[in-house]
Amino acid sequence: MTRFISLISGSSGNAAFISDGNTNLLIDCGMSGVRLKEALSAIDVLPESIDALLVTHEHIDHVKGAGVISRRYNIPVYATEGTHIAMDAGKISDENTQLIYPGSGFEIGSIAVTPFTIPHDARQPVGFTFMVNGEKYALATDMGTMTNDILNNITGSKKIILESNHDVEMLRMGSYPFPLKQRILGNSGHLSNAIAAKTALYLVEHGTEHIMLGHLSQENNRPEIAMMETYNMLTASGVNVGSDMTLKVADRYKPTFF
Repeated sequence: MTRFISLISGSSGNAAFISDGNTNLLIDCGMSGVRLKEALSAIDVLPESIDALLVTHEHIDHVKGAGVISRRYNIPVYATEGTHIAMDAGKISDENTQLIYPGSGFEIGSIAVTPFTIPHDARQPVGFTFMVNGEKYALATDMGTMTNDILNNITGSKKIILESNHDVEMLRMGSYPFPLKQRILGNSGHLSNAIAAKTALYLVEHGTEHIMLGHLSQENNRPEIAMMETYNMLTASGVNVGSDMTLKVADRYKPTFF
C-alpha cells in the first residue's frame, strides 16, 4: 500500500513522506530532529526506518533538520551538487552524501525517483516524481512559475503536493517590504493560488485524482482562499470535486493525508 503524506507544509517548514511499505523516503526536513520524530510517530513510522532523505533545495524551511537526522540515524541525503554545497546542514558523511541530477532517474529500494528542475532562487533546486507500485506521484513546490518542463514531469501523477503559496492581492497589499514582494512574485519565487488553480485543472484533465495544495504563506494566504481558488477553477470547468477527484490543503504544523 502506497502512503504519500505531507508531514508539515508552509513558509515555516516543509517535509513529506512516501512509502510502498518496503522503502520509506523523506522529502525535505524543515524541522528539528525532535519535531520530525513526533511527526513520524503520528503516522506510525520510526525515524530509523527512513531509507533516504531527498532534498529539494537548501532553504532553511526545507533543510533545518537534514544534517541532524542524517547523522543521528545514518540516513543518506540525496540532493543536487548545488544544494549539497549551499545547504547549512553541518557535516554529512561522504557515504551519506548522494548526488542527483535533474532529469536523471534513479532508484532507492523499490521506489523510482526522478528529479526535475524548478525555477526558484536557490542554487540548484528540484522537484520530484516517484513511481510506486506502477503509479506516479509528485511533489512540486517552491516555483516562481509553471514551466512546460515541470508540467511534462508531473502530468499523469495520481497524487501531487502542489504549491499554492500566495494570493497575489494579499501579497501586494501586505506588510512585506517591496523587494521581498518582488522576489515572491518573480519567476524564481513562489507559485500563486491562481497559477496553482490553472495547473490543478490541467492535471485533473490529464488523469490526476488527488491534489494537495501546499507551501502556503502564513502572511499572504489562507487555506480557505487557496482551496476556493482551485475549487472554483475546477468546478467551473465541470470537474466534480469530491467525486471526480479530491482536493485538500496541507496543514502547516501536522501530517495531512490524501
